[in-house]
This record gives sequence, structure tokens and C-alpha cells, in this order.
Amino acid sequence: MSPPPLHPITNGHGVGDLVPLLHKLPTLPDLFVTAISICFLFASTAKSHPSNTFSFRCPFFSFPLKLNSRRFLKIPNMSHTTSNHKNVNFHRRHNFASPQSLSEWLKPRLPSDSFASWGVKPGTKNIHNLWLELSEGETTLADSTPPVRTVQVVTVRVIGKDSRFLIESHQELSDGNVRKRGRPLSEKMKPNEVPESAAIRAVKEELGSVIRGSGDDIEVSNIMRIDPNSYEMKVEERNSDSYPGLPGCYVLHTLDARVEGLPDGDFCTDEAEEYEDCDETSVADKAVSVKKHYWTWAVDLLVHITN
Repeated sequence: MSPPPLHPITNGHGVGDLVPLLHKLPTLPDLFVTAISICFLFASTAKSHPSNTFSFRCPFFSFPLKLNSRRFLKIPNMSHTTSNHKNVNFHRRHNFASPQSLSEWLKPRLPSDSFASWGVKPGTKNIHNLWLELSEGETTLADSTPPVRTVQVVTVRVIGKDSRFLIESHQELSDGNVRKRGRPLSEKMKPNEVPESAAIRAVKEELGSVIRGSGDDIEVSNIMRIDPNSYEMKVEERNSDSYPGLPGCYVLHTLDARVEGLPDGDFCTDEAEEYEDCDETSVADKAVSVKKHYWTWAVDLLVHITN
């Protein structure tokens, strides 16, 4: 019996013509190499845009935040609005020669009644305080109307016995006024200072006078244990209580810590001189400073930043 006839190829090629075409198709090893190349291509693209880098945009500044998953486990939260700050030149001002020059620059940019209350209204600071903050690099001002004060703050949630939190109830100021706080230990950060270093400095300056067995040369890092997994960061926009009428952008860095040697009950501490290393002693003498801190232990932690 003769074999069945071959069906013609629909594209017009015969079987003989099809053989060279089959030799041109990629072999299995070639396909495997191609697949591996594509995988490396996508991997390179992913590395150029890492998923653990977040770009936060406040109307007053922008900065990248890189998270180390082995240390900082919580993704920072943000809370801000930008509707009232569009199309503004937010150049930061640092070069005020004196508190007087700063005052002259601020007056036309702020509500007159609010600016006049600085250092007069109980619990507020004055123009000398703001000038010192700018000089020390603790604060920046946006070149806008109204100006915007940007400050980075470290908040230390000190945990004591029975999981209670240390709260600063109020402060006694150098002008004799009392300022209510109701918040954990907090401190403005220095330029290029990391949260851990700022937290250690804050404990030494605000709690060092009461820590049992401590002296002037106390090494806070030996009695303070910071929980690295407790780190949180958020940005808030609100008007300043210290400088009425001045909008603020607050970058808040929060850490949990345990500090040895603190009293179990309510206590008071003396504040170290805030600008003791400042060269402008005549200006520092006119600024409103904190003389005493009053502390209490609370079960519920209610944070209300009023810096």
C-alpha cells in the first residue's frame, strides 16, 4: 500500500522548503538564555527604583527617607495639606544679622496682633528665641508670606514600671510664666543630628538632674536603652504655640526608651542652660528659657506637640 499523500503547506512552501525554516527556530538552550536575560533586565530596573525609598513632600521642603527594614520596621505616616501653599518660593532664610533685622523682615509678613504677642502672651517665646534657633540651625524659615518655620523634633516615650509613660505636665519659664505641656519628653534636633543621638541629649539635658547617682559627667547611653523597632516619623503642619501667627512644619521623630534611675512618682527637674555654648550671650539672656520641668507617669499616652 502506498503511503497517504502529503497535504500541501498553506503558505505555498513544500516540505523541502520547510526544513531550513525549522533549523532557524531557536533551540531550548537559546530560549533559556533569553529568559534569564529578561529576568536580569527586570531586576536591574527594580534596583534603580527601590521600593523602600519614600519621597515625602511637604509644601515647605522635600526629602527622601530610606528605611532599614532590619532596624526601622514601621513605615512613617504623614499628615499635611498643601492647598494654601502653592506656587510659592520656599527659599530658606538663615542670614539675619541680628534679632532686629529678623523682626523687621517678619513684621510685614505676619498678622500684627499675633507678632506683637510674642514674649508677652504667657507661654510664648520672643524674637530672640527665634533668632537663636535660626543661628543654631535648629529652625529654618521659608521665604514666603507668611513665612513657614520648619523644625525637626525628637520625642522620647520613656517607659517606666507597669508600662507607664513619662509625661511632662508643665514647665516653669524664665519670665515667671507656666506653660502647659501634656506630652512626652521632646527636644528640637541639631543640624545633622540623628534621632538616637538627639534622644540621648534630650534625656541628659531634661532628666539628668534627677537621675540617681548621676553627676555632671553622666553617660546617658549607659543607663538608657532605646528600642530600635519603635521608631516612627511623621510630618505635621500647624500654627506654632510658641510663636503665634507663624505657620509651622514639624518633622517628628519618635522613639521608645527605658531610663534607669528615674523616680517612681511625680518629680521636677532643672533645665540645663539651653544656649550655654552660644557665642551670642547678650541675645540668649533676652530669650525666654525653661527653668524647670514637671513630670508625671501616665498609663495612657496622649501626645499633643505644642513646641
